[in-house]
Amino acid sequence: MKTSTLLATAVTAICLVISAPAMSREKLPETTKDGLQLQKKSKLAAVYLKPGASLTAYDKIAITDVLVSFKKNWQRDYNQSVMRPDMRVSDDDVKEMQDKIAKEFTAVFTKELEKGGYSITEYVGQDVMVIRPALINIEVADPKPDKAAFAGATIVRDAGSLTLYAELYDSVSNEKFAEVLDTQEAGDDGFAHRVTSVSNKADLDSTLRHWAELLVKRLDEAHGK
Repeated sequence: MKTSTLLATAVTAICLVISAPAMSREKLPETTKDGLQLQKKSKLAAVYLKPGASLTAYDKIAITDVLVSFKKNWQRDYNQSVMRPDMRVSDDDVKEMQDKIAKEFTAVFTKELEKGGYSITEYVGQDVMVIRPALINIEVADPKPDKAAFAGATIVRDAGSLTLYAELYDSVSNEKFAEVLDTQEAGDDGFAHRVTSVSNKADLDSTLRHWAELLVKRLDEAHGK
């Protein structure tokens, strides 16, 4: 799938995710334009599956390049909120963060899937499932904490928020059989904490690990583990 197509679908998904907490799943669209059906019971904001779809055949996973995009006007709004020029977020900073977040997604999902006994591959096969992921609508509470007057000067309840939109495909037929979307506040454990670059990474990893563990659990259930 082209990046532009995935982005367009992901933007539509944002609207679902934003509205999901305020409505029951019964009020979400029952089917997608691809004929995937809404699952009534899920730990994510929304899960759509092809009727009869199963993860039983898959024990190898291919992860495509991760699309990463920030919330509209987040960079502008953040820069207007800080006084010091060195604390502002440049276009180069955004690109660097996008690259780091994408790499972190692949690293965390690879680690958790392999820990669960599933292989990561770049090849096509009857036992290979393809994940096309997008991390969208991202907001970061403090993207440059180590440039503050002293490290960890910012106190927050969470490091920011991000939305996962992912499509699952059969690698041989290239048929999409699932869409998932969910929004999380990274590092929100109910307590305020100081922000550092280390804590930002840890909070991101914790959120990604949560999603990866849910995938491993679904795969385990399909394989009778």
